[in-house]
Parts: sequence; structure tokens; C-alpha cells
Amino acid sequence: MKKPDEEETRMGKKSVGRRTFLKATGAALTAGGLAGILEARRAPAFAQGAKLHVLRWVDFIPEADAELKRQAPLASKALGAEVTIEFINVNDLQARTTAAIESKAGADIIQLLWNWPHLYASALVDVSDVAEPIGKAQGGYYDIFNSTAKVGGKWLGVPHGVIGNTVAYRRSWHEEIGVKEFPKTWDEWRQVGKKLKAKGRPIGQALGHSFGDPPTFCYPLLWSFGGAETDPSGKKVAINSKGTIESLKFFQAFWKDACDEGGLAWDDTNNNRAFHAGEISATLNGASIYVVAKRQQDKIKDDKGQPLYLDIEHGAPLPGGPAGRFALYVPFQHGVMKYSKNQKLAKEFLKWHHQKANYEKWFEANGAYSVGATKAWEDHPMWGKVDKPLRVYQAAARQARMFGYAGPATAKATEVYTKYIIVDMYAKAAQGMKAEDVAKWAEGELRKIYG
Repeated sequence: MKKPDEEETRMGKKSVGRRTFLKATGAALTAGGLAGILEARRAPAFAQGAKLHVLRWVDFIPEADAELKRQAPLASKALGAEVTIEFINVNDLQARTTAAIESKAGADIIQLLWNWPHLYASALVDVSDVAEPIGKAQGGYYDIFNSTAKVGGKWLGVPHGVIGNTVAYRRSWHEEIGVKEFPKTWDEWRQVGKKLKAKGRPIGQALGHSFGDPPTFCYPLLWSFGGAETDPSGKKVAINSKGTIESLKFFQAFWKDACDEGGLAWDDTNNNRAFHAGEISATLNGASIYVVAKRQQDKIKDDKGQPLYLDIEHGAPLPGGPAGRFALYVPFQHGVMKYSKNQKLAKEFLKWHHQKANYEKWFEANGAYSVGATKAWEDHPMWGKVDKPLRVYQAAARQARMFGYAGPATAKATEVYTKYIIVDMYAKAAQGMKAEDVAKWAEGELRKIYG
């Protein structure tokens, strides 16, 4: 009989006991300057009296922000500096970053989403001396970070985590129409959604200018029909293709037949609220819908008055199309800004946060919403405790692609994302613009960026 900490998980990974996990990953990251600080038990000269400002998003898991707020005074004490962490709306994060760089004033450390290090490369400090030891000590980073945080062979961001996206759906509502297994193809999902929408339970999909759910839906849809932004060189725009046009035609029918058409104006929060309110039957999302519904089970109920989380399945990847089945997840990292007068202190803070005892508490607070940036966290004992619908996220980060596919994830690909060109392409199709004309419009917009 297997011990509890050795049971197979849904993704085929094994969870291990806490002692084994700590032994495997070590208490690493006490090397270098931080080790000296801790050993000396006094702040180094560069830190004494200094203030360190960290800028991050408001997390979809409130407990994750609460944990970082708890850690700030501990870091202040350990480093001998005043550490403050500011949290802002995620959709304001890029504008704030750009303004800080242009004015050469602002936070010392900024959370950078996607492959923003490529976009802001000239304004970021080389943090290879921080990132390399962390990756080496913790089983290596996921490949996605080689595309997002590494520029020209240097780490310009210290990888922090990945948010996986899968379809959250109401189990009972699907069973009522005879669906016991989530559709594996787009055509199958359209037929299922058509039946649900007829019962007043549409699929909800955000298509507004918002950082997560709209792009993580639209890019995989494009790829699954064989569409792509560029050719493999990344130099030739390839968006106006047969695959793209076929995906647009499909989406027009899918949107009309199966979706809540109000989604055109939704951001990343609207679908969470609509799902919790019982207004939609399914939506692409991170684990936050399930995690919040469980943590607020006294408030979030289903139509029978039972805790809603008991009726949520959260383990369905987006369906596949003629070219396959793909995923775009949200990686994020911390960048140290060149204009900062506290670059050395900023690096010491990142080393401190990534120490096992500190990072682990943030990781556990997420409850599978944001997972670790390194593969060692797949073996954390938390996975043996999380509910079955969330175990799909345990190794999900291994599957992610990045913007610009089939070309490299360059700053130009980031600009396409930032201007929401791919999202707007599908929004225009949903609004009734002819698929061929939408593809031509997108081609024109991409040529302005790629040349």
C-alpha cells in the first residue's frame, strides 16, 4: 500500500512529503551576499537606512498578497532596510512600468508579466547572478522562461511563477444535457455550448483589453487552426492565412451559438463574477474561480443553496482544432530597474524571498493558482492536499507556448500583445466583420510592427 505522500496525482506526478521535498531542493539560496548578511546578523552598509519599493499586481488570490504583506517587515528586518510592496490593478501595471522607465523614477523592483523583459531590456539590470542559482537549486526553470525572462543570454528578470488557464465548468449543468466529459474539439464545444445557451447558461469568454483571459483564449484558438503571427524566422508576417481565416469563421459561429455576447466588454474579473453568480456555464480561467469559491463557500452558493465549488470542474484544457491543441499561460518575473539606486539591495531582497521558507509560504497561499517557476515545486507536498479539479495545474507550465509563435518571442511580439491586435481580431469577427477582411486588417496592423 502506498504511503499518502506517494500517491499518484492526476497529472501523473507524485507528491512527496515535506521533509523529502526540503531535502531535495535544499535550503539553497543562502549563498553570496545574503548568507553574509544573515551570518553577520547586521545590515550591510549599502542597506542601512535604505528603502526598497516593490511594485506588483493585485493578485486574484487575496491570500497571496496578504502573505507578501506579512513578509515585507520580515524582509526589512533581515536586510536592514525598509521594504514596501505596492499592489496595483494588473491592467495598470504596464502603463506604470513604462512611465517609471521614461521618468527614471519609481519602484526598484517591478513585476513583469509575459515577455516584458524583451520590451524593457534597456531599462533592466542583469540579474543572472540571482536567477541562475535559484534555477539550479530548484530543478531548473520551465522552458517558457527562456523565452520571457532571458534576453541575449542574460536573465533580465528573476522568474517568479506561472498561472495556468483551463476551462472551469459547472458539472451538473453539463450532465443535465448528457455531457460527462468535457469536449476535446472546438466543434464539440460549440454544440455543447449551443445547448447550454438555449437553457440560459451560455459560455462566458472575456474579449476586452485585459491582460489574461482574452489573450490566453485567442492565441491558442489561432494556433489550433494553423494560424500564426509570423513565419518561424519571426521576420515575415503570416497572419493572413487559411488557418487564421478558418479560425475566425469558426469563432463567429461559436460566439453566436454558444457564448454570452456581453463578453466583448469583459476584463479578467467579469467572468469570475458571472461564474460565481450562476450566469455562465463555463469559462477559461486560472484556478481562482475554484479557490475563491471554496474559501468563500459560505457566500458563494449554487442554485440549490449548496457551496458552488462542489459543482465546479476545473481541469479542462481548451479544445483542439485541425492543427492540434495548445496553451498560452501567464509567466511572470521580477525585474530590477536600472534607474534604481538600490540595485544591490533589490537583488538581496529577491534572494531572500526565494529562500525556501519564504517562497514556500507564498506558493502555498496561492493554492495552485500561481505555481512555481521551477520544476521542483511540482513535487511539493501541497499537491497531495489540493482538490482534484486543481491538480491539472501541477505540471501545466511545461505545456505553454509564448507570443510570436511560430517565430521567437521578441519585443515585437510583446507589442502585438500589448496593442491587443490578436484579441481585437477575434472581437471584430464576433461583431460581424467578414473573416477575410479581419485577417487583412490584422496583417496591416502586424506589418506596422514587424515591418
